[in-house]
Amino acid sequence: MEKPGIVITGVSGRMGQMLVRTVLESDQARLVGAIEREGSPWVGRDLGEAMGGPALGVIVTDDPVEAIAKAQAVIDFTAPDATVAFAELTAQARAVHVIGTTGFEQHHLDKIKAAARHAPIIRAGNMSLGVNLLVGLTRKVAAALGEDWDVEVVEAHHNRKVDAPSGTALMLGEAAAEGRGHTLDELRTPAREGITGAREKGTIGFAAIRGGDVVGEHDVIFAAAGERVVLRHLATDRAIFARGALRAALWGQDKGPGEYDMADVLGL
Repeated sequence: MEKPGIVITGVSGRMGQMLVRTVLESDQARLVGAIEREGSPWVGRDLGEAMGGPALGVIVTDDPVEAIAKAQAVIDFTAPDATVAFAELTAQARAVHVIGTTGFEQHHLDKIKAAARHAPIIRAGNMSLGVNLLVGLTRKVAAALGEDWDVEVVEAHHNRKVDAPSGTALMLGEAAAEGRGHTLDELRTPAREGITGAREKGTIGFAAIRGGDVVGEHDVIFAAAGERVVLRHLATDRAIFARGALRAALWGQDKGPGEYDMADVLGL
């Protein structure tokens, strides 16, 4: 049986290049396409040479229609508008769409849901095994401790990250809210600045740190009178996200249309 062909979007970015290397090193998949935005200096070049190595025989294109038509899976860590456009194309190609993009608004999610009626879409704010275990622990701890314990999610990332809170922080906040039988929208506290007044009981707060080359750090703090419980995940190498994304792409090969996440992929 032929190995599934993978197309990577946003190949000039740090995450894009990591995804390319991960697929090339795998003995379970083939790299069949590389997509960049229109106007990128990488367009028209051999991907391997653009990355500073030997030629790979894969030419970087700004035509996603042509690239995605020959894919069994598309791995996509780009931007919300671009991801929505890719989702429509992967749905037409009946290819698996693995989405690591974050910063979506509801209108983006509505379009992704529509695309998932035609092909499998695996979307997660974080693709790592450790983080997805942390999500499950957060849900259980929130359920066990109750609303007398304040919940704060603190995240740190590199200084080039454009959205806040991170997609992972929102996953953790959603898990804490679910543990308490609510949605995050019902419990979320907006960013604090100035005279905010006392903390409202039962709410979930967020804090975002941006600096240097931090790959990703997430703490879920449960605080009560006299004690705290802190759940923490530290990422030191973004290869963990690339390996998780490839695992999702392979897992999705025999799945029907629908929306999935990393908990599905990992059997959690």
